[in-house]
Amino acid sequence: MFAMPPTPQRPFPGAYIQTPAHGLASKTGQLSQQNFRPNAITSQHGSQGQSQALTQQKQQTGMVAGTSSAEELKPIGRAARTINETLDQESRYPEIDSYISRQLPIPSYLACAHTFAEGPSSDYDILSQPAWAPFQKAKMYSIPDSILAQCNHAKMSTMMGLFADLNHAWIAIDDSLYLWDYTHPDPDLIGFEEQQQQITAVRLVTPRAGVFVSTITRMLVVATSSEIVLVGLASQDAAGGGKSVSLFSTRLSISIKGMTVNLIEGSAASGRVFFSENTSDDVYELTYQQEEKWFQNRCTKINHTGKGVSAFNPGPIFGFGQRTQQERIVDMTIDDTRSLLYTLSSRSTIRVFHMRPNNGLALMITKTLAATLNDVGHMPNLTTDLLSPDITIISVDPISSREAVRLHLMATTSTGCRIFLSATSGSSYNAYNISAVKPSDAPTSMQVQHVKFPPTDPRRPPVRQQNSRQMVPFGNSQGSITNSKALTRTRRAVRYAPGYFFCFVPRDAQGTSDSLFVSAPDTGRIARLRENSNAVKYPELGIWPDLGSRAEDIGLASNPFSATTSPAGFGNELAVQYDEPVSEVAILTNTGVHTYRRRRLVDMLASALQIGGGDEGLDGEMKKFLRLYGAGEIASTALAVACGQGLYVTSESRIARITDPKVLEYARKAFIEHGGKPHLNENRVMDQPIPAIDTVRPSPRHEGLALYIARLVRSIWKATIVKESVSPMSGLTVFPTVSMAKVQNISQDLIALKEFLRSNKNLIEGLAGPEALGLVSTKQDEISLQAEHRALHSLVILIENIIEGIAFVQVLFDEQIAEIMVSLPAEIRKQVQDLTYEGLFCTVNGKELAKELVKAIVNRNIANGSNVETVAEALRRRCGSFCSADDVIIFKAQEMLKRSSETGGESESGRNLLNESLRLFKQVAGSLPMDRLQWAVESFITMQFYAGAIQLALDVAQESDRGNRALAWIQDGRPDQDQRAAAFQSRKGCYNLIHQVTTILDKASIQGPSMIDGQYTLAVKRRAEAYDVINTSNDEAFQTDLYDWYLSQERTDRLLDIQSPYIVTYLERKSSDNIEHADLLWKYHSQRGQNHDAAIVQLMLARSDFKLSLDRRIEYLGRAKANASTTSPGIARHARYQLLRDVSDLLDVANIQSDLLQRLKGDERISADRRPAVISDLDGALVPFDVVRNFLTTFSNKELFRLIVQQLYNGYADQAGYFDLCLLIYQAADHRNPADIRATWQNLLDRTHEEIATRGTPQPYEVVIEKVQSLAKRLNFSETMFPIADIVPILEKYAFEFQNGVGPRTWPMDTLIGVGVPFESLFPVLEGMFYNDEAPFQGRNRRYIAIDIIYVAGLWFQDGSRGAGKILGGEGSAATINQTLMMLQRSGLLDETTLEECRALRARIEYMLR
Repeated sequence: MFAMPPTPQRPFPGAYIQTPAHGLASKTGQLSQQNFRPNAITSQHGSQGQSQALTQQKQQTGMVAGTSSAEELKPIGRAARTINETLDQESRYPEIDSYISRQLPIPSYLACAHTFAEGPSSDYDILSQPAWAPFQKAKMYSIPDSILAQCNHAKMSTMMGLFADLNHAWIAIDDSLYLWDYTHPDPDLIGFEEQQQQITAVRLVTPRAGVFVSTITRMLVVATSSEIVLVGLASQDAAGGGKSVSLFSTRLSISIKGMTVNLIEGSAASGRVFFSENTSDDVYELTYQQEEKWFQNRCTKINHTGKGVSAFNPGPIFGFGQRTQQERIVDMTIDDTRSLLYTLSSRSTIRVFHMRPNNGLALMITKTLAATLNDVGHMPNLTTDLLSPDITIISVDPISSREAVRLHLMATTSTGCRIFLSATSGSSYNAYNISAVKPSDAPTSMQVQHVKFPPTDPRRPPVRQQNSRQMVPFGNSQGSITNSKALTRTRRAVRYAPGYFFCFVPRDAQGTSDSLFVSAPDTGRIARLRENSNAVKYPELGIWPDLGSRAEDIGLASNPFSATTSPAGFGNELAVQYDEPVSEVAILTNTGVHTYRRRRLVDMLASALQIGGGDEGLDGEMKKFLRLYGAGEIASTALAVACGQGLYVTSESRIARITDPKVLEYARKAFIEHGGKPHLNENRVMDQPIPAIDTVRPSPRHEGLALYIARLVRSIWKATIVKESVSPMSGLTVFPTVSMAKVQNISQDLIALKEFLRSNKNLIEGLAGPEALGLVSTKQDEISLQAEHRALHSLVILIENIIEGIAFVQVLFDEQIAEIMVSLPAEIRKQVQDLTYEGLFCTVNGKELAKELVKAIVNRNIANGSNVETVAEALRRRCGSFCSADDVIIFKAQEMLKRSSETGGESESGRNLLNESLRLFKQVAGSLPMDRLQWAVESFITMQFYAGAIQLALDVAQESDRGNRALAWIQDGRPDQDQRAAAFQSRKGCYNLIHQVTTILDKASIQGPSMIDGQYTLAVKRRAEAYDVINTSNDEAFQTDLYDWYLSQERTDRLLDIQSPYIVTYLERKSSDNIEHADLLWKYHSQRGQNHDAAIVQLMLARSDFKLSLDRRIEYLGRAKANASTTSPGIARHARYQLLRDVSDLLDVANIQSDLLQRLKGDERISADRRPAVISDLDGALVPFDVVRNFLTTFSNKELFRLIVQQLYNGYADQAGYFDLCLLIYQAADHRNPADIRATWQNLLDRTHEEIATRGTPQPYEVVIEKVQSLAKRLNFSETMFPIADIVPILEKYAFEFQNGVGPRTWPMDTLIGVGVPFESLFPVLEGMFYNDEAPFQGRNRRYIAIDIIYVAGLWFQDGSRGAGKILGGEGSAATINQTLMMLQRSGLLDETTLEECRALRARIEYMLR
């Protein structure tokens, strides 16, 4: 096992979900508890290193994978967030300032004018185990024999050096310079032998931009005893590997007679070249330009220090105030990021120059050795013999602003001490205001920040320092070894970012051989400095490789290291170990070129596993790894080893992957069995109302997997996919932002990772599947396992997405991508230009843009006549999520459509292709996007395949909403803010295309004749086919939208012609809120003979709440009555009669209301202010007699009458004295009270007489006659409302009292007989009046009744004599009448004329009875 079982912590209150905690309430009323974070890490859960620290920090801030917002994320979104958080943490790797020059809170007894760093350090891990070596010797290249032969002819001097970044070495033999590719087994020599003087210095620099042609990217500065010559150098990659170099004469040189140049340095950013001579401390600059100018040659030199640098000093400085000729510059280096030039003199004085524009150079700082040692001496409790005044500084190395904000320079002493210095523009350095420091500021002061002492001498046992008075250094409980002699007599040292240190120490007094010490930052431990405050501040790994010869030069053969472009994260070698080539350093010795390769953490672990040492040895190595780097890092590294990332140098000096099955198996076990457990934060469950699963911190295994994925994809994650450039020669060029070779390598690594996870799925906790839940014992374990599965599953999905996304990018660049980009719409093209790999892998928009590109690829192949199916199948196999099986069918359908257009839609083969295209499109209707549907419909229209276009649009609409949510939304009245509206809008896009088709179709069909030679034309047939598809569609949502469209186009005639069961439903739905639609509904029914349905709609309109006039409602009722009276097929007689009755009753009421309205309009008794309100109340909706009628089963007649009276009778008719209307209201309300009816009739005659008598004309009786006649018809001679027994006495009395002698004597009887009152009804009433002897017909006045009896009997006899029925109603009735006439004849009330009429009538009756 790799680690001991962790000691369980004592649970906090409420540490179990089932046990509620008893906490103290805070001011906010919530439970509060301090976050617990141990300083020491003693278990797998606690030893999770850098990634665990990140997880703890995120969990406290609510950003861990299981947060409250996580439940809203889909797996790919959760995985993307995990990768972004991991990359963010990787970018926050500590900057060098934070662990080299950490400031201390100085105690009062140590207070002084200086601000001190934490103190020196000497922390190295120099292990005998080669697996942990920071560098490994890669290869040794011998010096070619041809070079050695040339050396044998040397007369004056020989110098050697490296151009390591070009894989070339050089040698200057007297006046000749030779270059060769040291990596080539038999290199060709490239010579420069044009000068005649001895070569004193050679430097390869970057030329000023624009001076040379673009192929010359470097420049050789060759200094001889008399001149400096500039030689152009062009390099390119060689066919067999390495680089080939060519030299070009520039004809640029400058005389330097009297000077011996020993140092040359160039600025890569500006192209400026500086040099110095070996007899002074002056700094010169060599200027050069393309052409000569006035007063300026092509090549000149400038002495920036005049008579010596000491002339710039304000006063004598110890060690530099007395300038002598012996002081010279021994080292020179440039920091382009700060525009600073550093020089080191032979007296160990450091000078800092600021490189200003226009070839300016200003001395800013002079730091003598004494001043440097003085700063070191102020470090608290520092005792050392290695920094005495007799030492020298042998080299200076810049630390760029990209690597550090505070630190500027590292100086190496002859005793092997590394002194880190900062340069600032202020008089004193504020270590706590780093943000105020700008790289462009010219510094004015320099201060020592840190001293790194040499390691212990490997040849001598460590000696404890004997100093009884030595105090424990403040802030460093263990102290530092400050007197190691291991690097004493250091003659050469160099530093490369991010902290590689190479130090050369002569082995003997003659200096024929060097000892080499190499150290490098322990990146994994530095990453954990924030986590563990007791950790060493500058941990390094060291090694003493056997050089075996004297070093002549050293150079960085790889690109300069840079994980980021800012100090934070700059030195994170862990982050780039799978993404960037490892650093490689070349060392030139007198025996050859030795190359040393930086070993990555994955290489160290793989090598440790490869060396083995049995289970105990491996277990020890893993424990060490856990202790140093944490569980998360070991999970990530073990996974990388298991996936084949480990590299080693073979015995043949080749770089190879470690494929030893034992190593891979042990790495697999380390990842699976020792990946830790997820942790449920039960306190957060109690403190915050979030799901328990969202409080789980995933296991170190998950963190390791996330680290590995993030490190694989870091270079492409935020990078855009394409980049465009336009040039006059080549036009538009589109190329990948990241090289396809690199992208391909990432894909291969992820494929290996995917295969590893697939093959070990059942063994990895969290990926084993639901059966793993059966192994858990507690609810907490179950929740933790579910969260772990959620986290791991999301990463697995992300891996698949990345692999497919990269495959798609490769396919994209295999095509003519420039043509594809041009074919895209402007908006889509801009989005593609801005699309990042992360967006492609993880966002919906990225997927959509990828599909747009796929369509563009297919369209281009279609246009070029290529086989689309082959292209589509290739896309589907390589990146199925971007090109599914449905997409393949779509592309094939498009191809068929394209071929049909080429063949011609009129031909049989063209039609077959069209039908086949339609079949394929319908097959994938559910996944057909709108733009492709639109393209297909437009293509079908072009080829006049209207029916196919409509059918395809209908199928796509149906598939887009298979649950008919759009129809449900329509049926519910289309409520606002309803999610179903989106489903309708989706369908609406398809329906709009159908409307477009029908519009074009209609225009095309009316342009020509419909028939030719008795045959329908092709256009008419196609129109019939299209409308047959429309009319037979069972898509009610479509039919509804179609009818809406017809109405919007004012094509109501088309609606009335439609033969569809949905039109009635549609119009019924629309009728509830639109009168025009309701009119269309009853017209539709009438046009099809559905009179009963039409009557129902018309009745509904009459009763509706629409703003209709009363006349319009009466019109509807009249039409409804006519339609209800007509027999309709399929309607039962009872239903028809019931409808007719309802309509008739309502019509009667409506007519009464109309009469009342007209009467009130002309009634002068109503005031002008009141009249509009009265008219408005009556000229609109009907008084609800129909509502009352519907409740006849509930209301009694009395209640019914009361309801009606409340509306018209009490409100208007009775108050206004419109008694004729009151009678009509009685009838409508079925009011049968004889007294009320009789009184109303009496009031009617009285009121009528008064009105006419007041006016004077016409005769009152004439108006009475008109009233009676009108009411008789409207009351339908109702026995109740038109009671003859009451009306006859009322009329007779009125005629006797008010109209006696006015008008015809018998006008009352003529009126009643004229309106159709039967004789048999009148005669008994008159007979009763005669016998009753009631006022005013008493005594002699009864003669008036007798006269009417004789008059009615005579008319009755005449009517029967004309064959209109039995005479006088039959023999019985005639005998009775004869007796009555005989009684009148004997009464003595008749005058002679009337008596004679009575005799004659009796005679005729008796004659008839014989």
